[in-house]
Amino acid sequence: MDKPEEVKTLYWQNNRLFLLDQRLLPEEVKYRVCETCPEVVSAICEMSVRGAPAIGIAAAYGMAIAALEGEEKGLSGKLLRSFLSDCSNSLFQSRPTAVNLSWALERINQWLEINSGASPEEISNGLKQEADKIFAEDLENNRQIGSYGSELISREASILTHCNAGALATGGYGTALGVIRAAFDQGKKLHVFVDETRPLLQGSRLTAFEMCQEKIPATLVTDNCAGYLMGEGKIDLVIVGADRIAGNGDAANKIGTYSLAVLASYHEIPFYIAAPLSTIDLSISSGKDIIIEERERVEVTQINNHVVAPEQINVFNPAFDVTPAALITAIITEKGIVHQPNREKLKQLFTIRKD
Repeated sequence: MDKPEEVKTLYWQNNRLFLLDQRLLPEEVKYRVCETCPEVVSAICEMSVRGAPAIGIAAAYGMAIAALEGEEKGLSGKLLRSFLSDCSNSLFQSRPTAVNLSWALERINQWLEINSGASPEEISNGLKQEADKIFAEDLENNRQIGSYGSELISREASILTHCNAGALATGGYGTALGVIRAAFDQGKKLHVFVDETRPLLQGSRLTAFEMCQEKIPATLVTDNCAGYLMGEGKIDLVIVGADRIAGNGDAANKIGTYSLAVLASYHEIPFYIAAPLSTIDLSISSGKDIIIEERERVEVTQINNHVVAPEQINVFNPAFDVTPAALITAIITEKGIVHQPNREKLKQLFTIRKD
């Protein structure tokens, strides 16, 4: 891939991974260049790249970079495999909640296992090609999610979304915002209410940025405005993304999502989650098994390095919460829509073959 003219979440050029530094948006469009695996780990930990699918793609390319590092160090055989294993472990530990991260790394590690006799050059080429496939598949899956999800949106609709589940959270196009984009492209008359999404303002900085780029009518609101909007009859549906969906349909997403689901249930408003199959984790029985990442206090006590709270105050900063399956109207995937999700319905998704 050559360097794109438009804003992209990430791209590969000259054996380097370029990650859009989303911490700087919307004021500055700048790419963070990663030439080593630890640099990719740092970019994920510091949320230069964020969003479950995008994290998985970045981790896959991180392993491709690690293979190049090992080759440059003259490593081969068991030494190279050990080096790659260490890099994989570092990437795995960078963000604990988003299952797409471990899914992508597992896929890379499966390639390494299948190609156990590959030379260092073959490994670096092979891992780059596998990362490219993961990237391309994510784009295709997002468009399929958009196509299925748009069926749930009427000709005129007012939509509430939380955090950012758009092109910036994926390889491109988006999951929840992909549904909105697909419906808008079909000529449907939409208006999107964008939660600001504290503490890192992914709604106001990123989703609002995408809506403006796509020229989709949108209004930014504070997180605690949602109940008022629903009570006033201004919201027809809620659609968000997910970072991990448990086997029973419980879904972890950006903190504040659970509150929206409760409000939507009370007001009898459909609550949808859009996510690829790689976000569904059938190995865990319920949302109680999902590890919730807790982040630094400074994310709450400061906004753009400006102090907004007393230094002495205690801070609790979970990055995610879990919405019970009972509150989810449907989960939209690239294989179709699962209404009233449960374990049996989610398992069936993995048996559906592509045409």
